[in-house]
Amino acid sequence: MEIQSAFNSGIQGFQKATDEANQAAVNIAAETSASRDESTITQTEISQTAVNNEQKIPDLNQSIVDLKVAEFQAKSSAQVIKTADEVLGTLLDVTA
Repeated sequence: MEIQSAFNSGIQGFQKATDEANQAAVNIAAETSASRDESTITQTEISQTAVNNEQKIPDLNQSIVDLKVAEFQAKSSAQVIKTADEVLGTLLDVTA
C-alpha cells in the first residue's frame, strides 16, 4: 500500500465521518424542535401526540447512535492518517 493511498483513505474516512455527524446533528435538532412545537397542543390532541412521540423516539435514538458511530469513524480515520505519517517518517529516516 502506498503512503499517499493511506493518507487519502484516512482523509476520505474523516470527511465521511464529518458528513455523517453533520447529518445526525441536523436530525437531532429537527426532532427536538418538533417536540417543542408539540408542547403547544390542546388537551384533546394529547393521545395523538403520545402516539407520535413513540414513533419519533427511535428516530432520535438512531440519530444519536449515528453521531457516536461518526465519532468513532473520525477517530479511526485520524489514526490511519497518523500511522501513515509515522510510516513516511520512518521511511525517510531509513533512506537518509
